[in-house]
Amino acid sequence: MFLLIVTTILWAFSFSLIGEYLAGQVDSWFSVLMRLALAALVFLPFLRWRGYRPSTLLLYMLVGMLQLGVMYLLSFEAYLYLSVSEFLLFTVMTPLYVTLIYDLISRRRLRIGYIFSALLAVAGAAIIRYDKVSDHFWLGLLLVQLANICFAAGMVGYKRLQETRPMPQHTAFSWFYLGAVAIAVVAWSAWGNPQKLPTTSLQWGILVWLGVAASGLGYFMWNYGATQVDAGTLGIMNNMHVPAGLLVNLAIWQEKPHWPSFIAGALVIVASLWVHRRWVVGRSDRT
Repeated sequence: MFLLIVTTILWAFSFSLIGEYLAGQVDSWFSVLMRLALAALVFLPFLRWRGYRPSTLLLYMLVGMLQLGVMYLLSFEAYLYLSVSEFLLFTVMTPLYVTLIYDLISRRRLRIGYIFSALLAVAGAAIIRYDKVSDHFWLGLLLVQLANICFAAGMVGYKRLQETRPMPQHTAFSWFYLGAVAIAVVAWSAWGNPQKLPTTSLQWGILVWLGVAASGLGYFMWNYGATQVDAGTLGIMNNMHVPAGLLVNLAIWQEKPHWPSFIAGALVIVASLWVHRRWVVGRSDRT
């Protein structure tokens, strides 16, 4: 749980940095490639293949392709059609995707209690981020939902692999990032625009920070934390980035939220976590 909280704080800066300094200014395919390549370099010293079945290594690569590779490609493209606040709004369904995918993969049935607590977290985040959307929001909505599903499926896949085909997580992440980089290389080769590379030291610095800190260390801590909690808690924690991201906007860009909805939504998210841990976990497992 501690790692999930730390990562949420770390990621709170990413949304605004991408929306303010990269989206529409730097080629999105290049941004994804740089971010994932730098993250892969962080874990390259831990790459090991002896003692592991090729199918296991391939599965970890496929999870990385899905959770980060495809998810980033969709997310960076979505920023072209959405504001930062709209992007945050459209991520609120992730807890439900996490819960449903985990149940379908691991239990072959849905648990009503988990769905209820996930929907409660969704309601809290929606209360915080409900505002007027732009004219082009439908395409942005579709892209973000596809990204959410990829992120949730990859996160659940990694959790299941650690349960069924465990390996040291620093080794697992070396393969995880190789898979993500592979799909980013293909995307950049096919659709990249060499005329829209970073032009300022600030943009390069943001890409380095996103690659090494937000992606390299952040996703390692997040997926490591994901293996230590149940799927419902993991899903709920996904929506904690909404109030965290708003606080960053308030502190750095002076974008003040609507305080009544912010406080009400944050309380609902916290309540969903409490309800899940107090009333749902254990009861659902016994049914």
